[in-house]
Amino acid sequence: MSNVEAESVELRCGASVDDRRESKVPQIEVLTPREVPLGGPRAMTVRRTLPQRARTLIGAWCFADHYGPDDVAETGGMDVAPHPHTGLQTVSWLFSGEIEHRDSLGSHALVRPGELNLMTGGHGISHSEVSTPGTTVLHGVQLWVALPAEHRLTERDFQHYVPEPVRLDGAEVRVFLGSLAGHNSPVRTFTPLLGAEIVLEPGATVTLGVDPAFEHGLLVDHGRVGMAGTLLDAAELGYAATGSDSLTLVNESQERARTVLLGGTPFDEEIVMWWNFIGRSHEDIVRAREDWENSSDRFGVVEGYPGDRLPAPALPNAVIMPRRNPPRR
Repeated sequence: MSNVEAESVELRCGASVDDRRESKVPQIEVLTPREVPLGGPRAMTVRRTLPQRARTLIGAWCFADHYGPDDVAETGGMDVAPHPHTGLQTVSWLFSGEIEHRDSLGSHALVRPGELNLMTGGHGISHSEVSTPGTTVLHGVQLWVALPAEHRLTERDFQHYVPEPVRLDGAEVRVFLGSLAGHNSPVRTFTPLLGAEIVLEPGATVTLGVDPAFEHGLLVDHGRVGMAGTLLDAAELGYAATGSDSLTLVNESQERARTVLLGGTPFDEEIVMWWNFIGRSHEDIVRAREDWENSSDRFGVVEGYPGDRLPAPALPNAVIMPRRNPPRR
């Protein structure tokens, strides 16, 4: 997915459901989304919760777009022309609909509900994303993972994985990255990560064992969910710092609630994010933009997309500064 946004948004601190917190229960920060139009001939609006002005990453997760349910008959669906990426992995996860993915590695795949597509664009890759003609409702998340410095120029790669549902008392879990609820994903990542869809039954309370070395973020797709005592509404993302070995989720609504749990060890490197590139300096970004605009071999060619590729936006009239999370408390 291509990023055209130039501004960020604020963070608010979460209020406890009952205004009481136990010492071993993690405090939750609540990240509220902002609406951002995607690029391309048919702009589609998404809700973005990462990055924020106050929080750039959760683990190595550095970008979270949440979209739909989108009536394709009214909006035209998704049509994101070929665009480049560096220094990251893209994670595509759908709740409904279908997206056709093409990339310069030669991959031609469909993104379907409950199936993970993970693309690695270290040194450089390009891809397109188009909702298929049979899609009536488009609904899902698009996520990015920052690559650590030692792997940020790695070769292009593409992985597909269909996790089996794990049924718990009151919940169903699909683990697409990392380990949770006794299930391990075989998908390769470059830092320790967790990614899982969790569907909670009406009124259910579920306590999950988690790695205390991980920080976690819970994105609520629909419903109202308590995360360690803090209430999250639909489209909000709750952040929990490291140190807890369990995470309790409560569905406060009388319908099924769907969430996406993200986690990882803190990513302590400074990164520079601009458009679809992640680097370590302003010069990294300038070089990547020049390579894309000059059609260099760095990003390859996406075959089969019926249209032109996306041009890079103009660089800002200032040095793009690195950013990182606030110091850990």
